[in-house]
Amino acid sequence: MFMGINGTEMVILVVVALVVIGPKRLPEYAQKLRELVRQMRRMAEGAKDSVRRDFGDDFKDVDWQKLDPRQYDPRRIVREALVEEDAAIRESKRREHSALESSDPETDAADIETSSGKTAAEVRREQSPIERFQAQIDLRDPSVGAPFDPEAT
Repeated sequence: MFMGINGTEMVILVVVALVVIGPKRLPEYAQKLRELVRQMRRMAEGAKDSVRRDFGDDFKDVDWQKLDPRQYDPRRIVREALVEEDAAIRESKRREHSALESSDPETDAADIETSSGKTAAEVRREQSPIERFQAQIDLRDPSVGAPFDPEAT
């Protein structure tokens, strides 16, 4: 929550503060807290205005969504890197295989056509587990929740 303080600890701190401050001085401290929050807000707005003034038109062109650190999920980044690497490896193997087929004089045109026309099962076997997982995710209906078996837990 705030500086490593969870909800229960915060409630305890508020209760202790109420006991220490007392009901007579509580409105005075609430007023001071309100003024502090307003002053901090004014300072933040002033800093924003100062940055906008200093950077000028370049500041308006910045895509802040791209710079949001919350969008960087390490699992997604690793998964995408592995998929790209697997695709590159498979592509190099395909090139080697096609180069061997084209250099083999005993291969006729019918064999090349059958080897290039692949069934869905063959394509699935060539996909990496991560690519198969991505394909399954694409097939799922996002409006339907994941299956849950209460007896399994």
